Amino acid sequence: MANIKVMDEILSNKIAAGEVVEKCVSVVKELVENSIDAKSSEIKIELIDSGTIEIKVIDNGIGMDNDDAKLAFQRHATSKLYDEDDLYRIDTLGFRGEALPSIASVSEIILKTSTGGVGSLIHFKGGKLIKCEKCDARKGTSITVKNLFYNTPARLKHLSSLNTELSNIVDYINRIALSYPNIKFTLSNNNRILLNTPGDDNLLKVINSIYGIDVTKNMLDISNFNNDYEINGYISKPVVNRANRSHVITLVNGRVVRNNEINKTIIESYHTYMPETKFPIVVLKIDVDSSLIDVNIHPTKMDIKFSNINELKTLIRNTIINRLNSINLIPTIETPKPISYEEVSIKSNYVQETIDFAPSKGESTYSLIKSELEENISDTSVINEDLALEEKIEKKQDTIPELYIAGYAFGTYIICQNDLGLYLIDQHAAKERINYEKTSYMLSNPNKQNISMLFPLTIELPLNEFIIIKENIDVLNNMYFEISEFGMNSFVVKSHPIWLPSGHEEEAIRKIFDLVITMKDNFTLEKFNDRVAMTMACKMSIKANDNLSNEEMEELIKDLRKCNNPYTCPHGRPTIINFTKYELEKMFKRVMN
Repeated sequence: MANIKVMDEILSNKIAAGEVVEKCVSVVKELVENSIDAKSSEIKIELIDSGTIEIKVIDNGIGMDNDDAKLAFQRHATSKLYDEDDLYRIDTLGFRGEALPSIASVSEIILKTSTGGVGSLIHFKGGKLIKCEKCDARKGTSITVKNLFYNTPARLKHLSSLNTELSNIVDYINRIALSYPNIKFTLSNNNRILLNTPGDDNLLKVINSIYGIDVTKNMLDISNFNNDYEINGYISKPVVNRANRSHVITLVNGRVVRNNEINKTIIESYHTYMPETKFPIVVLKIDVDSSLIDVNIHPTKMDIKFSNINELKTLIRNTIINRLNSINLIPTIETPKPISYEEVSIKSNYVQETIDFAPSKGESTYSLIKSELEENISDTSVINEDLALEEKIEKKQDTIPELYIAGYAFGTYIICQNDLGLYLIDQHAAKERINYEKTSYMLSNPNKQNISMLFPLTIELPLNEFIIIKENIDVLNNMYFEISEFGMNSFVVKSHPIWLPSGHEEEAIRKIFDLVITMKDNFTLEKFNDRVAMTMACKMSIKANDNLSNEEMEELIKDLRKCNNPYTCPHGRPTIINFTKYELEKMFKRVMN
């Protein structure tokens, strides 16, 4: 007697449901994506108890006739693929034909649909057909899913709390609404509306619906393309950030996706613009020929593979960096707004502050800006090297306005003014930025000059660290150190590059050794040079309470203005903040609105 048997359809659908339907948000995702594929312009998602009791999705799409409605609950039945070639040019969100039968096997599901004529009603419970009949229904589809996992106690037990299930659903609907600003989405839970987007194809309005006016007015539009990819969307100014990466949203051909390489590229594009513990808000839409991506990796269709991903990463990185470099990022201090009784008692879903939702036109610079730095630096002397470099680090445009020194506070903050208001400059943060960009330039454009040490420095290390340095000694010597082995577990340093901070050579060399050791498992020359530049910048910079003369303050401001990013230190802290004249007059009640 054969031991291997073919599973019945209900059992196989329950097994498939384990991959397709993991939690309430899985059901919402599959149903909403079907509605989008049905060319809907309006989609309503109605939940009871975060979807654990009931999930209802209503759309005004093309609907299904009676025959298609029946077939939709058969496994691997789909209107989106016809042959193997279609698998390599998928232009719809769904295509597997697994969602509805999988959901039906672990819940009670009622489908009402119509193409505009007589409608169809189909009722399943636990994968068994209960009812199939004609009914009155408007054009479109309504699907109600009740008591999810009622017949699979183990999965029901492992549903998260109501708040967590709801949070997951809200997060998904936020992302899909950002992907389709042309569709009006309404999400409610227990009859309370949580999200209501306009559906007028204005992405900035959707961002406002989700994040509110304070975030929206600090978003920057981006757009760019290369031979294979086109990108557009919005990125936040560095002043607007979050404590986790979850607000970096990537959308590919309308699909909400996960791709760690792309997300990492986006976050790295903000390097030195914000602290490493903070992350931007980004909505990045990527359009690409469907033959250049693979979405058929996992049943959830969230993971995706790209062809020519390095080209895409370069496009994203250059676009974000150039956009950030194109605008004034000096943070402005605003006076707190008095809170009225009405604002405390009612939080309106409507915008309380006006904002222009049209994308900006004259402000953006999307094309790659080629470096204007000259390659050759005079090597006549260390002094000439330094002076020549100062002249070469020039901005494409002035990003800090003309300022006049008005005072000095706490031995740390330079007080400046112009016709627009007051400015405070943190002398340490500003000098750190100047030294960081100067050292970065020297590392990427190395000069063969180095300085012989009066007394060669001997560094003794534990054996494991000695081995790591020995493996990377060529990297250090290519930076124009002169380092060689010296006895057991030791190195001798006879000379060093000119950018090492004078008077702190030994400490700086030991810090560079430490960087090589700590980066041993993730070493790249680009990252190493950046870490070296950050370390040296901090060491070479003036500190708080290092009093400056008026001439030194003016020189610092002049050098800061030349930086590519004069707004933050390498760690992402602001170098300069602004109190506008208008805000000062509001504080002193010279103006009352």
